[in-house]
Amino acid sequence: MPRFMVQSTYAQGFDIIPNEQGARRLQTLISGNVEHGVTWLHSYVTRDRSRAFYLYEGPDAATIRAVAAANGQPVDQITEVRALDPYFYY
Repeated sequence: MPRFMVQSTYAQGFDIIPNEQGARRLQTLISGNVEHGVTWLHSYVTRDRSRAFYLYEGPDAATIRAVAAANGQPVDQITEVRALDPYFYY
């Protein structure tokens, strides 16, 4: 399955708080992804919470973008990526 790095900018800051309400929101996002064959692998959020970088698996960039839009998630850029293991050459 192809992997995609998604960059998102949050003008008001990344707003998912680690509490019960945040957990419910994330579960909603995950459920929406699954319906379209998209898997959220993990993310990184900048210290100031203005940008996030998500790693997804999915059929193609168009599907990733459509699922993000359906979930109300901003998308600045989507790049197909491949894993690079620093220990591969040993």
